[in-house]
Amino acid sequence: MAKTQLSLSHDPDLKGAPTGFTLPITDIKASIGAGFLYPLCGNIRTMPGLPAHPAGERIDIDSKGKITGLF
Repeated sequence: MAKTQLSLSHDPDLKGAPTGFTLPITDIKASIGAGFLYPLCGNIRTMPGLPAHPAGERIDIDSKGKITGLF
């Protein structure tokens, strides 16, 4: 489920573990590669998935302490 990290509810103003609220499902997205559906609660933005080999995998430090793989 994609929701605010500030609350068990969809509303970031309802801090912690509030009671007596209705959880609105505003949309349902498919994660085809992972094989599951996930509901969106409230006004949530999702981040795109990473490619098979993220750019961070190419970054390293050589024996002289020089960072490589940034370009």
